[in-house]
Amino acid sequence: MGKPIAEAPVAPDISIADPAPLGLAAFALTTFLLSLANAHVWPSTTTALALAMAYGGGVQLLAGMWEFKRNNTFGATAFSSYGAFWIGYFIFVMFIAKTVPASDVAATVGTFLMAWGIFTAYMTVASLRVSVAIVVVFVLLTITFFLLAIGAYETSTVWTKAGGWCGVATAAAAWYASFAGVTNSTFKKVVLPVVPLAR
Repeated sequence: MGKPIAEAPVAPDISIADPAPLGLAAFALTTFLLSLANAHVWPSTTTALALAMAYGGGVQLLAGMWEFKRNNTFGATAFSSYGAFWIGYFIFVMFIAKTVPASDVAATVGTFLMAWGIFTAYMTVASLRVSVAIVVVFVLLTITFFLLAIGAYETSTVWTKAGGWCGVATAAAAWYASFAGVTNSTFKKVVLPVVPLAR
């Protein structure tokens, strides 16, 4: 039998604008505010909760759907998933957390964060074929989730604060990637480098 014929790669559909800068901006802003709260710099999570539903959740989910249209599996998976993360976070804090027995809160929150850390870790592997800017975002986000998970399991302010500051760094990296994406697209040239990696 002959060798199977490899399928030609499908070109991205560029009939719509690149949704990645929007998705990254939604992720960055929501992450920034919640991380300030985790780092005990911001007094409460109220503002982050509002953004979690509307911007971090809704807008990111839309960005993920548009990435499907552009035939970008990585972007579609990332933005749709983290959009759902923020919506799920909002639902948990607003409606579910109060029903969890006090003795189970640490394990519940810790497992939730650890599971997202696992997802983010394998998405970090996939990001190695996207760009250096995106790799930095995913490496920092993976560390953030695991630090916060440890903080939740141990009910440790120190670990949670460390996760908060790492989250601030994650938000900064995501903002840079968003800024580069929208600026380079608008100027039709590389103004801010993201260092694309080989595909």
